[in-house]
Amino acid sequence: MISALAVSACARMDHIGKAPTFSPTTNTQEHYAMMNPPLPVQTNVSRRSDSASLWSGNKQSLLGDRRAAQRGDILTVVIEVDEEAEIDNETERNRSGTESLSVPQLIGIPQRVNGRLPEGATTDPLVDLTSSSKSSGDGSVKRSEKLTLRVAATITDVLPNGVLAIQGTQELRVNFELRELLVSGYVRPADISRKNEITFDKIASARVSYGGRGQITDVQQPRIGQQVLDAVLPF
Repeated sequence: MISALAVSACARMDHIGKAPTFSPTTNTQEHYAMMNPPLPVQTNVSRRSDSASLWSGNKQSLLGDRRAAQRGDILTVVIEVDEEAEIDNETERNRSGTESLSVPQLIGIPQRVNGRLPEGATTDPLVDLTSSSKSSGDGSVKRSEKLTLRVAATITDVLPNGVLAIQGTQELRVNFELRELLVSGYVRPADISRKNEITFDKIASARVSYGGRGQITDVQQPRIGQQVLDAVLPF
């Protein structure tokens, strides 16, 4: 726990009296993918002039396919989320019961007991029970989310089945608040448009994080001690 508190304290100390520091762009998966491109594909070129032809299939030609396809290539991820869900549940239950037990003749015991009871008292009925219960529940959930973003992502790996693993990061600092955008997932090369873009709904195992850090974020979040107590205390 001491180590966790120390790490959290160091993260908060980073932007005390100054703007938060940007994350390094080196030694990341994106940087590694760009610095270690895949081996070039060997093709048989009969004439040297074919490599400079406008009709060749390479990306440098006029009509070549410039979409991202190899490790280290960059494409644009378009995130447009506009979802709304509404759930309304209502439950009601009623139950009632009545039990009555009389013992008018039990070897003369009621007659003997009734004679000793005060005036107006009797053992008939001997037991009389009445019970009733009622419960009702009403629940409603309403959720609405809207997010529109564009971020450049890098192909970090090409899987054996041809699917591309992508990851993109973006940081924007305004005054003393740093906004972070992270996106990752898997895409098919065929889903990438001619504009070298892919929409959010075509990314498998999509992970999108839009948050940040800074002085305002620190004030809005409860302290670590309070979070630990909220998770541990049973009341």
